[in-house]
Amino acid sequence: MPEHSPIPAAQGPRRRAPTRPRPDSASADPRETCAPVATRGAGRRSLAALAAACGLVAAAPTCAQAWPVKPVRLLVPFAPGGTTDVIGRLVAQRLGEPLGQPVVVENRAGAGGMIGYEAVARAPADGYTLLMMTIAFPINAGMRKDLPFDPVKSFAPVTQLVSLPLMLVVHPSLPVKNVRDLIALARARPGQLTYATSGHGTSPHMAAAMFTSMTGTQMVHVPYKGNAPTLTDLLGGQVSLTFGIAQAFLPHVKTGRLRAVAVTTAQRTAFAPQLPTIAESGLPGYEISAWQGILAPAGTDPAIVGRLSREIGRILRLPDVVERLAHEGAEPVGSSPEDFGQYLRSELARWSKVGQAAGLRID
Repeated sequence: MPEHSPIPAAQGPRRRAPTRPRPDSASADPRETCAPVATRGAGRRSLAALAAACGLVAAAPTCAQAWPVKPVRLLVPFAPGGTTDVIGRLVAQRLGEPLGQPVVVENRAGAGGMIGYEAVARAPADGYTLLMMTIAFPINAGMRKDLPFDPVKSFAPVTQLVSLPLMLVVHPSLPVKNVRDLIALARARPGQLTYATSGHGTSPHMAAAMFTSMTGTQMVHVPYKGNAPTLTDLLGGQVSLTFGIAQAFLPHVKTGRLRAVAVTTAQRTAFAPQLPTIAESGLPGYEISAWQGILAPAGTDPAIVGRLSREIGRILRLPDVVERLAHEGAEPVGSSPEDFGQYLRSELARWSKVGQAAGLRID
């Protein structure tokens, strides 16, 4: 899908005296509209104070009027067609209705997502630019030097959208039926087994790196440019195994062309309840799930962030959305900005430690 043209900046609001809403009318939350309410008989000094507080002197773009008044951009830092793009477009399409303005998806791919991350970090904090991000965000932030932004201070967390369980899958020629078999084989053949991933710093890469670190084994990393070539070579037996989003592999597991060994989550999953977790299969403490969320530029009005979080949470609970997400192998989350911020900070710390322990760096 072609990139959308950038949305032109909105004109500043007209200067007009704020008015008190009628008591019997349904008014918007003033925290979301930023519109102050003038008291009857306010003098010039009071009006001047209200104008200054509203930012009319600085011509603040969202004050004294409802947000949004123009389309909102959702930047997806990956190419069209992938899971992140599909889920981002699903949410954007549904979000436009309650906001009263379209949410336009713009793919800004390149440099492992860094181009899109930096674009949003530098965007105005006016509520009109959002970032669709994944677990690759904290992974890359912990493994790269000289980031052009601060992964915490440059963004305002909005919500975690979904969690995506990963599955450990092997080619059927490999004499592996369970996790203990794989550990034993890897120890017996150090540096001979190969694992495919969709690229450096991706969730499959970190899942494998954490597995080898915790088991004291050595396997060769074979990075590909995306999931499609990963699957092709695994089916052909050119690589031994992979960790990946389960829905991409389940059809081939059912036909016997691949063998599912375990899932990477802390608990068994609803889509494959017969598969044990890696943790229960002999590697206690092992757990990783891919995930996706939404960030805004730092300084975005908390009322706008809160409204976005609430609307997206409602969307994620819609039955047809839940069904569509399940088709992508995703489980809805819909966390609050505060909870997502705490989770993001914990993920940044976690993957920085994993990367250091495995000696992984992205230059």
